[in-house]
Amino acid sequence: MLALPVLWLPARLSRFAVGLAMSLGLGGCAVMDGAGPPVLLPSDPATQQCLQWFERLDAVTDAHHVRDGGAARIAGFPFLRTDRLLASFRDEATRSDAAFQAWGARLRALDAQARAFERAHLPAAALAELGVPDVASAGARAQRCADTLWAEVVAHPALRSTLAQRAQVPDDYSDWRRALGLYPLTRGPFFAGVERWQQRWSATFAHTPARIDTTAGWQRHVPATASGSPGGAELAALLGAVPRDALGIPTPDAATTQRLLQAHAPVLVIQNRGAHDRLGRLHWGEGPAPQVDASQPVVYQRLAHTRFGEQTLLQLVYSVWFPQRPPEGALDLLAGAVDAVVMRLTLAPDGRVWLFDSIHACGCYHLFVPTPALVPRPAPDARSEWAFVPTTLPAMRVGERLRVVIESGSHMVVGVAPEPAANAAADGTAPAQTYTLSDEDGLRSLPGADGRRRSAFWPHGIMPGTERGERLLFWPMGIESPGAMRQWGRQPTAFVGRRHFDDARLLQERFRLQPSLGAP
Repeated sequence: MLALPVLWLPARLSRFAVGLAMSLGLGGCAVMDGAGPPVLLPSDPATQQCLQWFERLDAVTDAHHVRDGGAARIAGFPFLRTDRLLASFRDEATRSDAAFQAWGARLRALDAQARAFERAHLPAAALAELGVPDVASAGARAQRCADTLWAEVVAHPALRSTLAQRAQVPDDYSDWRRALGLYPLTRGPFFAGVERWQQRWSATFAHTPARIDTTAGWQRHVPATASGSPGGAELAALLGAVPRDALGIPTPDAATTQRLLQAHAPVLVIQNRGAHDRLGRLHWGEGPAPQVDASQPVVYQRLAHTRFGEQTLLQLVYSVWFPQRPPEGALDLLAGAVDAVVMRLTLAPDGRVWLFDSIHACGCYHLFVPTPALVPRPAPDARSEWAFVPTTLPAMRVGERLRVVIESGSHMVVGVAPEPAANAAADGTAPAQTYTLSDEDGLRSLPGADGRRRSAFWPHGIMPGTERGERLLFWPMGIESPGAMRQWGRQPTAFVGRRHFDDARLLQERFRLQPSLGAP
């Protein structure tokens, strides 16, 4: 998805879009709501009490507006949540008891993690409404009830089947918006704008020099752990020892996960023209949007997965947050508070990087940079956003680090290449700044000036205070508040077509494997 300049829209269409957007309002999107007809029929008092407990807990959570907007709730199963990866395993999960138990453990973990953040954000009065003395007691009761209700599901084949049917993630596109926006007609002008933007972006990539003098307005950022990262052979052995569950999903422990993320954390070369280009840690201040503390250079990290054929591959995700996207003129519809770039590395089974892709946290500007192991597939619909490939990477060695070049203001990624071994002298003489790595889930509970903690995101996955003016024109494409920063799992990445950053088979659908180059 590209946040496009609006000048290419015909004047009449622009006026129509703005008028209709203002008259209808821009509220509403796909809501990940677990409400629905009851499925778990209580067979004993304990089960009934647990269903009532989750009903009260959900009511209090929603009343205090602390619902976590990441993973999707599953209608009728209040102790489970799913994401797009786990939803893609719905069929495989029913083929054996081991697979179902592994799948259920992950569904339960998603709910438990989300509820831990939700409970932590409840005021004391809300806990009193629930009849518990503190957050720990609420958590213990939720855990006991989840055990009770899961045993009920496991014992009844009909409940297993219903769960598999309902464990789906609604997308973040609104059909009614597209209908009112005459999507079949308006998609054409939008796509023409996408194509022109991509042509200009490709030209920028082509002119980004391989060597950038960091004494001339560019700042080099390196991970603080770079000097202690494991070598290629050690990384390959580490990855080879990662266990897989009964679904075939690689499941590294916390220590292995951290070592993989540290070893691949990118070198960032950022054009620095002001405070808006300084990365940092998020926290709540007095304003409507979170603030970015540039005195603490931080890159947020997470582990993810993608499915490619019969394999499930590891992905390493890094996000960089800036205080704002500054306006470039008097009427810049793309400007606004807080901006972020999300970078993702997909690892081959042997540990080599197969592909780099990136978005802004709004879901905008999705680009793919493959190695020779992956070849783009043709788009099934020539007039949809499929896979923008502005450049390619050479074949990567295990443990080889990437350098990502980010321009000032727009924070567009304009260069991706392997980091030279002699990195200290490769880009001029200015000393590099170091950044630390922090768990991205920390964004789900930020400290505030009042001493309380709250999520960086609203329950529908959008970051408060980061709205962009472009939303007044781009709503016919079906996305709520395009340009606003969004939570992981809530990032649609195409105006024309449907695509999410965390789609389980996103890469497989858009790239094919070169057997001679892709095999370990």
